[in-house]
Amino acid sequence: MYMTSLAVVDFTSVPSLEALHTALRAMHICPGWAKPEPSLWSNPLPHFVPAIWPWVQCKTALDAAGKLVSTDCAERRNLILYNPLPDNTYATTSTIVAAYQMVLPGEKARSHRHTPNALRLILEGEGAYSVVDGERLDMWPGDVVLTPNWYWHGHGNDGDVPCYWLDGLDVPLVHMLGPMLFEPYPTGFQEPEVCSTDSPLVFRWEKTQVALDRAMPDPEDFFGVRIQLGKPALTTMALYMQRLSAGTETRPYQTTANCIYCVLEGTGATSIDGEIFAWKRGDVIVVPAWRRQTHHVSTDATLFSMTDEPVLKACGWLRTTG
Repeated sequence: MYMTSLAVVDFTSVPSLEALHTALRAMHICPGWAKPEPSLWSNPLPHFVPAIWPWVQCKTALDAAGKLVSTDCAERRNLILYNPLPDNTYATTSTIVAAYQMVLPGEKARSHRHTPNALRLILEGEGAYSVVDGERLDMWPGDVVLTPNWYWHGHGNDGDVPCYWLDGLDVPLVHMLGPMLFEPYPTGFQEPEVCSTDSPLVFRWEKTQVALDRAMPDPEDFFGVRIQLGKPALTTMALYMQRLSAGTETRPYQTTANCIYCVLEGTGATSIDGEIFAWKRGDVIVVPAWRRQTHHVSTDATLFSMTDEPVLKACGWLRTTG
């Protein structure tokens, strides 16, 4: 075991403030009146940066990986969308990581379970499915499939074409807090015991469209027509679908929650702290916490979003402003 021995200092005869500071440092103590940096500030500091990942290029990259990387040698064939923050190589926001994933016809991605919560938004392909704790969940474009923490889950493709989706996991949050646990399935792939057509772990695209048809527009004009999938869908992540008509320009909006968008339909652009990110179907846009955002919609659009709102609500830290 690694042990750290701290200095033993006699403070009764310290001759000066400078000597006191030196003695405190030897004990790994920082005097609160002489902190090198402030520990409190009036507004959240910008840390992670806004960014966009174009689906057209990422799909081409996944197709290339499909020829070079098999599910036998990789736990998942995925492309991690890491924030272009200096020295960052993994997280998309401080609490969530997003990744594009693909499974080829006839493939199975072996089963495992972990403490991070996960979800997948299906983008393209027919014949894909997830097996979640022995339950087969068929996946179609527009569907959102959940794998809550410590549920066994693996993926397969019985179809004739590759299947693609966007993953979202709260791994960065688990990294920060520490309770990371991972376990591979004993026999590699958990074969389904039942096939479910109506599971609480799946939000079907058809039902989502019906719910959007019935929903009222946001009276504050921040989101167009928006519904939440689940209440929330996962303990650490809230999921939304929002519909925005062509020509819409939403009111500026700011929140302490981090948000990742994926475009399911339409074209437009999002202004984040004045920087413009033009988007189309399949693209992923990250809006870090406390960044001012506005959507400008060119053609009728549907956006999916995942956010860490439940965590901030539970801690009493959620703040929003228009």
